[in-house]
Amino acid sequence: MIARRWHGRVRADQSDAYLALTEQHGLADYRATPGNCGAWCFRRRDGDIVHFETLSYWQDEAAIAGFAGTDIRIARYYDFDDDYLLEKEPEVLHFEVYS
Repeated sequence: MIARRWHGRVRADQSDAYLALTEQHGLADYRATPGNCGAWCFRRRDGDIVHFETLSYWQDEAAIAGFAGTDIRIARYYDFDDDYLLEKEPEVLHFEVYS
């Protein structure tokens, strides 16, 4: 199993709206992709900025490619991200999961 972690930052006054869109579109999209084993969103306020992290679990790299494209290191963004994110980090992190 592989864990995929993405990070982004938004202004605090936009964090509730961004969370709603992330739940409605992003997490739903992750979970609907064959080979996805679960997806969660975390947020943490730091002054006027809110950090968002998504953590998703995948059966293997092929399943991630079904979601993210051929180069699984590249972050996948949605149309609404440009309206909220302070910057778009180009890559995500992947971790092998051991129990």
